[in-house]
Amino acid sequence: MHGIISDVSTERIGIAQMMERLRGGEVRALARAVSIVEDGGAAAVELLVACRASGAGALRVGVTGPPGAGKSTLVDQMARLLTAEGQKVGVVAIDPSSPYTGGALLGDRIRMQGALRTSEGDAGLFIRSMASRGAMGGLTRAAADVCTVMEAAGRQTILIETVGVGQDEVDVIGLADVTVLVLVPGMGDEVQSLKAGVMEVADIFVVNKADRGGAELVEQEIVAMQGLGGGGSGWTAPVVRTAASTGDGVGELIETVRRCAEVKKLEPRVRDGRVQTGGLRLDHLGVAVKSIAAARGFYEALGMVVSHEETVEHEQVKTAMLPLGESRIELLEATQEDSTIGRFLAKRGEGLHHVAVHVDRVDAMFARLIAQGVRLTSDAVRVGAGGHRYFFVHPASTGGVLLEIVGE
Repeated sequence: MHGIISDVSTERIGIAQMMERLRGGEVRALARAVSIVEDGGAAAVELLVACRASGAGALRVGVTGPPGAGKSTLVDQMARLLTAEGQKVGVVAIDPSSPYTGGALLGDRIRMQGALRTSEGDAGLFIRSMASRGAMGGLTRAAADVCTVMEAAGRQTILIETVGVGQDEVDVIGLADVTVLVLVPGMGDEVQSLKAGVMEVADIFVVNKADRGGAELVEQEIVAMQGLGGGGSGWTAPVVRTAASTGDGVGELIETVRRCAEVKKLEPRVRDGRVQTGGLRLDHLGVAVKSIAAARGFYEALGMVVSHEETVEHEQVKTAMLPLGESRIELLEATQEDSTIGRFLAKRGEGLHHVAVHVDRVDAMFARLIAQGVRLTSDAVRVGAGGHRYFFVHPASTGGVLLEIVGE
């Protein structure tokens, strides 16, 4: 299969060389790296450290649901569409363990026959079947590590198909960015049994095999049980109807996944056991001073060093950046008296001018705050010192502090 099915050679390869081959998109290197992290041990730990240090990321989509819901066929169709777009896609398919070998009872050759036929000779798709090995929650313990390796290898979307789940098997939410729950017509009692578990963590509900009768009844049941009017988050879980055998509705599902991912990037969550905050972190403290040359002496006495100085002409301000851990202090000196910083100094004197928070998606945050009626002092996202993009939130909306939202 031209490297699509995993090469399980255990030949020892240096981590640096392995990472170079992964970044180069070599499928055999990816297959070998996945086998290393599945087996565990010192080599796996060293490889995972290098993969995480690469900073690569992917959209992880968890596809879960009871046995017989058509998850494999749906993942097959999603993989086809994504690779047709030119994306590099990874699939992690969790299977029940064989009672004889301990390996995956169903193989990727069987589960993904359609995707393999359309992707033969194409490194855009990499599929790995993994045995659950008794792990609860619909996942295997190594699934998160395999996703990390796939990300380092440049996979842009990773589809994670779980073992058929039950009420308490909700581990996929801690691994995926977006969780898709697949249901089918004629499972009213099973919907009831899932109510207190996986249905509460689903981001998107899919009614698969919707070409059969009863799809509308399943959708009504979901709405009635889950109260899809929403909760405290910015995303209300929608219902998407699909017929995975023909591909109907799969394109709509992918677009819905993308919209959900954009919203969730702005919300706190847990991924791989760590709290994520959508890229939110303290970026810097802006301090207005009459003279940067005079003020920097104090900070340098503390051991801080100016890393960058720049004059931002359209803001009529000179800036000096002093790194402080993962954030920094930004000294602001007015170049014109009738400028924002000049007027601030004339009215209040030297001192804290603003607090800056970094977000991953500055444009999405700008649109979100406008939609929520937050008072902004900026009419658009602008470019500032160091090339970062930013806008300001009025103190009236923040409790009295001028807040700058910055991003790349």
